[in-house]
Amino acid sequence: MAAKKLQSHSQKPAGGSSLGTIYAGPTALWLSLFFTAPLLIIIVYSFLKRDLYGGVQPTFSLEAYRALINPVFAAIALKTLAYASIATLITIFLALPCGYFMARSKNQTLLLLLVIIPFWTNFLIRVYAWIAILGTNGFLNDILIRIGLLKEGIAFLNRPGTVILVLVYMYLPYAILPLFSTIDKFDFSLLEAARDLGASKSCAMRKTLLPNIKSGIFTAFLFTFIPIFGAYAVPLLVGGMDSYMLGNFIADQVTKTKNWPLASSISMVITAVTTAGVLLMLKLQGRESSKALEQSQADSARAQADSAQARDSTLGAIQ
Repeated sequence: MAAKKLQSHSQKPAGGSSLGTIYAGPTALWLSLFFTAPLLIIIVYSFLKRDLYGGVQPTFSLEAYRALINPVFAAIALKTLAYASIATLITIFLALPCGYFMARSKNQTLLLLLVIIPFWTNFLIRVYAWIAILGTNGFLNDILIRIGLLKEGIAFLNRPGTVILVLVYMYLPYAILPLFSTIDKFDFSLLEAARDLGASKSCAMRKTLLPNIKSGIFTAFLFTFIPIFGAYAVPLLVGGMDSYMLGNFIADQVTKTKNWPLASSISMVITAVTTAGVLLMLKLQGRESSKALEQSQADSARAQADSAQARDSTLGAIQ
């Protein structure tokens, strides 16, 4: 009887695994068709020869990768990296207090709704709204002229600062949501304990809260830096030639110069560098987690040893 029960119990996971395969099948097929296949096409195109009239010739060539070794591409890449880094840091800096306030608030549903509302509006409409605000005849200039601070409108658009401002606005919700989710699970009694031990409020936040929400900060960084690094529409619409980024460069290679292999090689380099950076950060995060677990186990073993020693001392004193 026990053997039959054991046999039936061992057969359940097999059925569950087959059902899991069936459930995961459509997702795997979707990813294969709409993610893996385009990526493979880009990889293949990057190693082919450029056709004079657009497209590619079925001839193996490394010309597209050789073309990347030039000062123009390096300058655009460094500028894109600078814009993406500055915008990401500002975004996370603003998202941290927002996520903390939402986690401590009693109106979390309402605040989440306010964060999600921008997603209900088309991306381009939000960009054009900023153009209407910052344009020479826009809303901001109109207010400054009416109150007497300006005599005529200022061109706020076509500036690097404007591009960073709009990028921060566009991707701020992507940083707030993972930070809120992580902070909401944090044990806030640890902050009170740190304050009781003499730490200031800022010190308690820095040494107690931030180390425990590293996963949320890491996720927020990924959700903001990677799309900002490949941004195309925002630099095109609110920035000028001084705000030319890699996304615009790739688009021009596809639509204007018809150099598909060069556009593919740039995309491959960006993908490879981004993937390597993500894997490195995951490895470092896993190493820190392992160290924290080992430290916690060592502290627990030390506490058990101290408890056993205290118990033995108490028993010896009683005897």
